[in-house]
This record gives sequence, structure tokens and C-alpha cells, in this order.
Amino acid sequence: MKKYDVIIIGGGPIGLACAIECHQAGLSYVVLEKGCVVNSLYNYPTTMTFFSTSERLEIGGVPFVSISAKPTRSEALEYYRRVTQNKTLNVRLFEEVQSVEKVKNSYQTTTNKSKYEAKYLILATGFYDIPNTLGIEGENLPKVTHYYKDPHFYAFQKILVVGSNNSAVDVALETWRKGAQVTMVIREQEIGKSVKYWVRPDIENRIAEGSIKAYFGSEISKITENGVIISTEEGEISIENDWVLAMTGYKPNLPFLEKLGLKLSEDEQRKPEYNQTTMETNLPNVFIAGVICGGMDTRSLFIENSRVHAELIVRRILEKE
Repeated sequence: MKKYDVIIIGGGPIGLACAIECHQAGLSYVVLEKGCVVNSLYNYPTTMTFFSTSERLEIGGVPFVSISAKPTRSEALEYYRRVTQNKTLNVRLFEEVQSVEKVKNSYQTTTNKSKYEAKYLILATGFYDIPNTLGIEGENLPKVTHYYKDPHFYAFQKILVVGSNNSAVDVALETWRKGAQVTMVIREQEIGKSVKYWVRPDIENRIAEGSIKAYFGSEISKITENGVIISTEEGEISIENDWVLAMTGYKPNLPFLEKLGLKLSEDEQRKPEYNQTTMETNLPNVFIAGVICGGMDTRSLFIENSRVHAELIVRRILEKE
């Protein structure tokens, strides 16, 4: 069993930031990531552009230079990959944590490849791994996806996009511009209020002119091999369909946190209990960092406003030591 001072679960930007802080403080550490480095960013659409400017995505004092003020997905992947390489961070990729056990004064962590032990544990697992499902018949068909990569794949196909926020709007516009026949199903009566202000007029105009068909106040009730049944305010309708892109958002792996013994709030947000000054949870020597701190409120924390978590955690660890 390999022993360290700190085990960091999650190799996203905040997990890497925690690793850098540990290294600078002289603490031995290992980062366990179940996918590739910054796996969540890798799963973003290939054409995605960040809301944040590049300097707000920097970690470890390493400058992030991008062509435009707001970097692209590919630029972010390049940046975090180079940071990992240049800082020689101890990151173990494609190692999914299967169990964590408290043994005396340490935490023993078992992955699909090895076992590790450390006095301190940092959870930086993000929220992009588990999609919010529709819970309807046909959702498991191969034509249904909760992730979107590139619009070219859907050219000249009948696409149904579920959702009304940024991801759904981007998917609808991008696939339409590549020749797809796009229909949107939106539970609310309007496009989401959080949609980027420079994109909103575009989607609203495309809907108004009929280029993109939108059913407001509606939900999908069933998905079949060749079509989709939609429950609208006027009743059920059936349309032909090739692909369903359910851009319904994602959620953190809260069952994993509960299994560890972390306390979560009883309300719908299910936020983990932690000290906002030290980021320590109700479990001794177990810390939480990044967007996972918001529980189901996945829009309150981003890279730019949770980078500081790494500093707070390592400062507390040094105080304990």
C-alpha cells in the first residue's frame, strides 16, 4: 500500500490546484482521477468557449495565455495538461476510487488499480459525471445522449434537444447551422434566464422565424426508435426523430459522499457540511474543494471562485501538522 500525507480524489482544475499547493508546502500527495486529466473539461463540447477569462482559470501562478479574452476548450486542455507536466504533478489517471475506509488515524483508499493510504483526504470530484435523467420510456436507446461533442455528427439529421439553458441553446444553434432539422422541448414558457446575453437574440430569432421548432411548456413522454412523443399544452404529438440530446444538466456523486460519512443538508440543494474557512467536513481530516461544495446547486461555484479552496485546505493541514 502506497502511503502519502494527502490523497486528492479528482483530477480536475481544482484537484490539480490542491496538488500544487501540497507540493509547495512539502506535503506528499497523490491525485486519483477516474478518467483523463481534467476529465470533465475533456467532455465539454469541442466548440465550447468559457464564460471566464483566461486569467481567472489560472492555477499555481502559471499564466494562462489564450488568443481571445475567453479561452476555448482546446486551449484549457492544453493549459492544464502543461501545468500538470511542468509541475510534475503526481496524478494517477484512469484510477476510479472504489472505497475509502477510515483506519485509525488514516484513510485507506482502494481504486481499480491499487491501494493508497493518507492522513488527509481532499474530495474534488466535481459534478459532470452523472447526468440528470428524464425518467421516461426509451431513454436508454442508443439514439439518446446526455453529452454533446461536435455538431458535424448530426448534419442532415432530425435532432430533438431537451432543455432551455446554455448547453441546450448552443447545441440547437450549432447543429442547425450544420444542416440538422432541430426541434426543442422546453418545460418552461421561455428560453432560460441564464442563457448568455449575446446568444439569446440568436436562438429567439431562429425560433420566431421557424428555423428551429420549439415546444414551450412541454415535456417528452416517450422515445421510440424512429420518433418521439411530446406532451404539449395542446396534447400529445408524435414527431419523427433520429437523435435526442438531453441537455438537462448534471449532478455530483452525492451517494459517494454519503457513503464516506459526510453530512449533507436536508433541503433540495443537498450541500455537504463543511467549514468555509478551512474547507474541512464533519469528518476529521477530510476536506472538500471545488464545485462539489455546492451540492445540487451546481451553478454557484466555478473554477474562478473555487481555486482559493486549495490554499485554505493546505493552510489548515499545515496548522494541524
